Amino acid sequence: MTLASLPASIDAHAARIATLITERQFATDQSLAARFGERGRQKCTEDARRHLEYLSAAASTESDALFGDYVAWAKILLARLGLSDDDLAKNLHLLRDAVRETLEPSQGDAAAGIIDAALRDLPTMPSASKSLLSGTQPHTELARKYLELLLAGDRRAAGELIHGAVRDGIPVHEIYLDVFQRTQHEIGRLWQMNEISVAEEHYCTAATQLIMSQLYPRIFATPRIGRRLVAACVGGDLHEIGVRMVADFFEMAGWDTYYLGANTPLNGIIDSVEERGADVLAISATMTYHVSAVADVIRALRRDGGSRMTRILVGGYPFRVDPELWRSIGADGCAADASEAVALATRLMGDA
Repeated sequence: MTLASLPASIDAHAARIATLITERQFATDQSLAARFGERGRQKCTEDARRHLEYLSAAASTESDALFGDYVAWAKILLARLGLSDDDLAKNLHLLRDAVRETLEPSQGDAAAGIIDAALRDLPTMPSASKSLLSGTQPHTELARKYLELLLAGDRRAAGELIHGAVRDGIPVHEIYLDVFQRTQHEIGRLWQMNEISVAEEHYCTAATQLIMSQLYPRIFATPRIGRRLVAACVGGDLHEIGVRMVADFFEMAGWDTYYLGANTPLNGIIDSVEERGADVLAISATMTYHVSAVADVIRALRRDGGSRMTRILVGGYPFRVDPELWRSIGADGCAADASEAVALATRLMGDA
């Protein structure tokens, strides 16, 4: 085996490693069985499997930062549940020991190195997260009010608020960046912190997508410039609103866009790029464990002779965590938001 096969080895042994961690955790603390019962044992195993998903993703991209970011999130979440750094550190030590014992030695050492990097940073990781709708950024009050209406379940009033802001002269692209994008990031933070449910997150996202569609008469009125974009989320990724915003920004810049949406199979992306003669492909990954699917798309596209000239832009949360991640998977660039994506694509096509 080689280190290149480390992610596959982690995935193949995930069930065994997770079971080993759970057994040792319950054996180390005899009170766990009495306090949490069989459901607690199942939850511990589920958590261990999630650790391994992120460990595998970090290994596949050789990015310790991705696993470290996951541990930072876990620390904040566990702190809200009354658990300490020591509790998390003990669990990570069990994870490190289990992968070392289960995997081939060089692979076990490599995986342990990723875990050790997170353990070293654990004491300085924050124990709480701050609202992303604070500060003096443009339209912050509008974004707060919009989110307040969404969380109250008042989609109609949220839409009226946005349409009123546009009528008052706020450009659509500012609504996208300063209101929609920021509130979506805040909704994601609230969900991660277990402050809102999955159902609430879905409601807020669906409401924003509906309001975005109501703005389309303004978006599609831009003169065309003869450039073509294909935009998609990779297979398994159901969080499409970010890449949809990207596609809309390209439309506002005069590009012809072909938006594929969420959970698009690899072959569907490749076929669409070829059939549409795309100048640029924009791919999004929302979760760290989707980055390997982005890399698969890029490799497949680079292999195809007719598509090699297509520029590939990537974006999404993992690429904000590790700003150099796009290079390691072979993309042509990475954009932090939709406006930056258009500017980057314009430079890559030599149109600037």
